Amino acid sequence: MARIELHEIAHSYHRDPKGPEDYALKRIHNVWEDGGAYALLGPSGCGKTTLLNIISGLVVPTKGKVLYDGKDVSKLPPEKRNIAQVFQFPVLYDTMSVFNNLAFPLRNRGMDEGSIKARVLEVAEILELTPFLNRRAAGLAADGKQKISLGRGLVRSDVAAILFDEPLTVIDPQMKWELRCKLKEIHEQLKLTFIYVTHDQTEALTFADKVAVMFEGEIVQIGSPQDLFENPEHRFVGYFIGSPGMNFLECTLEGNRALIDGASIVLDDETAAKGRGAQGKLELGIRPMYLEVNPERGNSAVKARVKGVEDLGSYRIVTLNVAGKVLKAAVPEGKNVPENVAWLSFPPEWIRLFADGWLIK
Repeated sequence: MARIELHEIAHSYHRDPKGPEDYALKRIHNVWEDGGAYALLGPSGCGKTTLLNIISGLVVPTKGKVLYDGKDVSKLPPEKRNIAQVFQFPVLYDTMSVFNNLAFPLRNRGMDEGSIKARVLEVAEILELTPFLNRRAAGLAADGKQKISLGRGLVRSDVAAILFDEPLTVIDPQMKWELRCKLKEIHEQLKLTFIYVTHDQTEALTFADKVAVMFEGEIVQIGSPQDLFENPEHRFVGYFIGSPGMNFLECTLEGNRALIDGASIVLDDETAAKGRGAQGKLELGIRPMYLEVNPERGNSAVKARVKGVEDLGSYRIVTLNVAGKVLKAAVPEGKNVPENVAWLSFPPEWIRLFADGWLIK
């Protein structure tokens, strides 16, 4: 296992990069602690796979260093870093048995057959592959093949980290859920360093202890799933995490109120004080689940027009128009939704203010 440090990493695929727009990764400075379960989450093209390939050694960074337990490995190839990588499509030997696939990395290292058998049987038991050990790998379903790919990393006692590059993309939903649970179980059992790349927030938030959200070549926030949901540090995190994402309304401040084209929303004193000292474009953010939809006007309620309702079973997503801006609200099952005009309450404790896209702290 290893503590992996990314020291001022930046990378460009141009031979002679001129400015920030030429860099796929702009500035990454981060530490992955030994034995942690991490996820790299973001949309396609944000730099996730490039960063993973720098950690593994498939790509040498244009700038900065990669340190494993304090040792600079930036220019070492993957085989010198003692890492295992699990790709979107399983890499295995179809004509070999499951046993021989798992044994292959150990035989390459010259381990004796008795020790190989003991280790393979141990890993097969963890991955629930024991009944398939004598079958050819080609005959297994997609989830079984990914288990073999993972097992080839787990059999090695010297592995520093296991890196996953969207490993569940081609697996059907039920198997995906089962395999994700198995990965979580394996991490808790073996305490290896896991770094998991995905664009799927459900995968990231259910698998990882800490999630790094990437946007346009940068890590904009690292935190627990609860941190990312309740206190997004960047507008993109608020938008990307949650379904639907956080509502944003451009506003100005007057005392302890946020003004939005005539609508007035009460802020708590602390949030209002922080907002008055901020520079740049101000936006109010609130999660749909915290926005209260009422049929009658209450204290400090804001008038809205109901534009549509989506029934998702246990709750409904209501689309509303406030002062020409579109908002989403999650209404629990059984609560009445007005047909035309609604009154919205913004609980002050769940309001967040952003300046030029960043949370005001």
